[in-house]
Amino acid sequence: MTDDTWGRVQDELCKTVGTNNYKNWIEPLEFSGVEDGVITFLVPTQFMGDWVSRNFGEAILQGLNGAGERVSRVSFSVPSTGRPAKAKPKPAVVAKSEDQPGAPLDGRFTFDTFVVGKPNELAHAAARRVSEGGPVTFNPLFLYGGVGLGKTHLMHAIAWELQNRDPRLNVFYLSAEQFMYRFVQALRDKDMIAFKQLFRSVDVLMIDDVQFIAGKDATQEEFFHTFNALVDQNKQIIVSSDRAPTEISGIEDRIVSRLQSGLVVDLHPTNYELRLGILQQKIDQYSEQFPNLVIADGVLEFLAHRISTNVRVLEGSMMRLFAFGALVGREITLELTQDCLSDVLRASDRKITVEEIQRKVSDHYNIRLSDLIGPKRVRTFARPRQVAMYLAKTMTTRSLPEIGRRFGGRDHTTVMHGVRKIEELKQQDSQIADDLELLRRSLEA
Repeated sequence: MTDDTWGRVQDELCKTVGTNNYKNWIEPLEFSGVEDGVITFLVPTQFMGDWVSRNFGEAILQGLNGAGERVSRVSFSVPSTGRPAKAKPKPAVVAKSEDQPGAPLDGRFTFDTFVVGKPNELAHAAARRVSEGGPVTFNPLFLYGGVGLGKTHLMHAIAWELQNRDPRLNVFYLSAEQFMYRFVQALRDKDMIAFKQLFRSVDVLMIDDVQFIAGKDATQEEFFHTFNALVDQNKQIIVSSDRAPTEISGIEDRIVSRLQSGLVVDLHPTNYELRLGILQQKIDQYSEQFPNLVIADGVLEFLAHRISTNVRVLEGSMMRLFAFGALVGREITLELTQDCLSDVLRASDRKITVEEIQRKVSDHYNIRLSDLIGPKRVRTFARPRQVAMYLAKTMTTRSLPEIGRRFGGRDHTTVMHGVRKIEELKQQDSQIADDLELLRRSLEA
């Protein structure tokens, strides 16, 4: 195969996979040779070769065969260390095969695609600083916030940047659930030495959704020792959660203390300007995929105003609009937007208030609203009050102090205690769990 042929195939792949994916994954490939139907490309790191093979291997193979090349398999090779400026890295631990179940990094989640605004600027700046490598400044970096606010995006972006800066770094990204899975598997296989060596040999450990290990004593014990071992070696740790360390019920105090020992950063709910910026970025991203699509004035502003709680829902709505407009061949007008996204818009209109939660809980437990928010501490009122506090914390965007003010001017620590108590009880008491589910459905109806 000639370089010209590969160049033509690359051009087609750019149209197929998009500009960002092409620049990140296809363009760096260096054609090496063809032998017995196997075409080989040189890649900077084994991790990159594994990723391209999984995500774009079939597309490359189809492109080559479409160009007249008789190849049955695509292979990727890291140049030997004797080649100038191409040092072979240590094997990356991110996204390994089935025997090493981990979480693959998403090629879309980079710093270039992260839209920065006032609600997330501190988290972005901290993530940028950690991604520069060098001496460990914040250890751990703890990112927390609600669903769809960018925690996972920032963690992936840090991993990509660290790998790009130094492919030799052993960066290990996985969820807390996968950490527990590996731990349980090691116990079952009586192979704890290998487990400990694996986690203690990394340069950067990234644990997503750490709240998952709450209440799991043995997993917490191992996490604690892993954490300490890496800190002692001055290795970087990055952790994310849906809430602050002190608000995670069922986590041991010593782990909470460790999680708070570095930099704890909150990703706040998005504001209008940030949501509009995200939508404008999506327009740029989809412009090549949908080159003939026209969006009427006011559509983006309408969406940024109406879909305010979850960035993933916002992005998904934009993608649905683009697909619908392309399929029917129509301009995306405000009217089309309202028709196409009627279900999403209805859901976004439904904003649950603390007062509504209090009324529902009072009716459910057959007590007066004044007793629910009043000073009496008898169990008949205290437990429903804690249930209402828990629902207010999990179903609204109100802060703990704001919730406390709506419950007779109580302190935020009282609210935090109530939320923790219900989180514990719902794991142990089926009646509490049923009450919560029934109330949640009634409020969301």
